[in-house]
Amino acid sequence: MIKILILYYSTSGHTEKMAQFIARGVESVHGAEAVLRTVPRVSANTEATEEAIPEAGAPYATLADLEECHGLAVGSPAHFGGMAAPMKHFWDSTSTIWLNGQLIGKVAGAFTTASTMHGGQEIALRAIMTPLLHHGMIIVGIPYSEPALNRTVTGGTPYGPSHYSGLDNTLPLSQDEQDICRALGKRLAQLAIKLKD
Repeated sequence: MIKILILYYSTSGHTEKMAQFIARGVESVHGAEAVLRTVPRVSANTEATEEAIPEAGAPYATLADLEECHGLAVGSPAHFGGMAAPMKHFWDSTSTIWLNGQLIGKVAGAFTTASTMHGGQEIALRAIMTPLLHHGMIIVGIPYSEPALNRTVTGGTPYGPSHYSGLDNTLPLSQDEQDICRALGKRLAQLAIKLKD
C-alpha cells in the first residue's frame, strides 16, 4: 500500500475541500491510501501556541508523515502570490529531513485557492513547489489531456488545481475544479506506485 500525504492549510474551508477531492482521486487507485494532514496557525506573538490536536479537521502534520509518504500534495490559500505563513513555517522546519534526503525522488503536486479570479493562483502554486524542488521531489502537474482543464472557467491550471472562491469566499468548488483535484490525486497515486515498483 502506498501513502499519499495531502498536506494543507485552510482558513475558509475551500482548501480543505480541495484536499478531500484530491484524496478521492488517490483512493480511486488500487493500492493507494490518502492521508490528510494540516498545519497549525502561526502568531505574531511568539509565545502563542496551538493545542497539540486541532479542534476539527485533519491532525497536524509531523516530519514523520513526510518521511513515511510515497507522494505528497501540498495546498494553501494564495496570499499575495505566495503560500500562507503557517504552511511556509511548516516547510521552514523541515531541514532535518532535507539533510537526510528523505523526500528525494518522491512525487509531489500543489493546489491553491484565492478569492479573486486573478489572485495569484499560478504563482502561489510555483511558490509551493519551491521547497518541494529543494527537497528533490518530482513535481507533478495536470496535463491538458485532462478534459476539465480545457473546460474550466473558474479554477484549474497545468501547475495544479486551483479554486476561485469569490470575494466573500462563498463560491463552492465547480465540477471542473473537483475533477481537476481528483485528477491530481489519481496521477500522484499512479506515479508513486510506478516509482515504488
